[in-house]
Amino acid sequence: MTIRERLSGNEAVATAMRQINPDVMAAFPITPSTEIPQYFSSYVANGQVDTEFVPVESEHSAMSACIGSESAGARTTTATSSCGLALMVEELYVAASNRLPITLAVVNRALSGPININADHSDSMGARDTGWIQLYSENNQEAYDNYIQSIRISEHKDVKLPVMVCQDGFITSHAVENIELIADEKVKAFVGDYHPEHYLLHEEESLSIGPYDTAKYYIEHKRHQAEGMIQAKRVIMEIAEEFEKISGRKYGFFEEYQLEDAEVAVVIINSSAGTAKDAIDRLRAKGVKAGLLKVRVFRPFPQEEIAKALAHVPAIAVMDKSEGFSACGGPLFAEVRSALYDSEVKPKIVNYIYGLGGRDVRVENIEEVYEALIDIKETGNLGDTYRYLSVRE
Repeated sequence: MTIRERLSGNEAVATAMRQINPDVMAAFPITPSTEIPQYFSSYVANGQVDTEFVPVESEHSAMSACIGSESAGARTTTATSSCGLALMVEELYVAASNRLPITLAVVNRALSGPININADHSDSMGARDTGWIQLYSENNQEAYDNYIQSIRISEHKDVKLPVMVCQDGFITSHAVENIELIADEKVKAFVGDYHPEHYLLHEEESLSIGPYDTAKYYIEHKRHQAEGMIQAKRVIMEIAEEFEKISGRKYGFFEEYQLEDAEVAVVIINSSAGTAKDAIDRLRAKGVKAGLLKVRVFRPFPQEEIAKALAHVPAIAVMDKSEGFSACGGPLFAEVRSALYDSEVKPKIVNYIYGLGGRDVRVENIEEVYEALIDIKETGNLGDTYRYLSVRE
């Protein structure tokens, strides 16, 4: 039986952490993720978990402490946002290269500068190639569900990689929504106890963590690390099937909304997918065959699956809530366009940079994107592939 609640996205993730009851949480506060360790520290103080909570002096120190505790054999978690994630970047590489299954709640926020505390994806997209698995969440329910699944994904023997679970700052992190929780005992049974194979405190095994890796071995270690990411595709789907059995909620690499017969489609990440769905409903009522592909798993990138899902759509807009500064589009656009390169019938595809620094994106703004796609489909004229939405030129 599910438990009906009303929670913010931050409280939903903190609740998932409480149910998981990790061995260690090391954290430093930063808006808008501060509430996650704040809620969790209250669970520690109230005796609801037996986690060792480690308050540190910076986000770099937070991830360093996570690396130390996970290396010692402790199931470890943390949370951060924006510049905090950027400060962690050196240690993100260390965590991934040492195959440490740390889980990290990222509450997406724009990076400086100028300083801005609102939602965009420049923080997690800036960390996309650090070797971490990345899951994205449209709403509070998905943030909760993704976090529970992230434990099993990261600790799987064929993966052994850290996972960041992302949600939009303030838009979902602070907004209260109806949510269905899973009973504590079911979550605990689903994630199970943590039994690492190799760890520093193992009495019968000598182990070195983070030694100098010479040119003679480095590339082999990177290939081994890459294999973990390749295997993660299979594992993510296996864990999703198991999760569906205890929750009734189905997850994949992405969600398709009215995509089956779509003639124009948008590809998007996180909370703006809800706005796009409302726009699609309006357009469908007018006879426009509009569709959506909402990316849930960005790392590993499901290239073949996305290409197959979009192969029949003549005109596509990929929407990036971060600027890649490549002078030709954002990071999601680059990956989706590359995925479609081998399609027999190549769709027309454009990129929209939108919502930077928390710029509001309304249903009407998404409708403008679909109107542009309809024109591209009908005329065959692609125009500029690199565009900005709702910006004063």
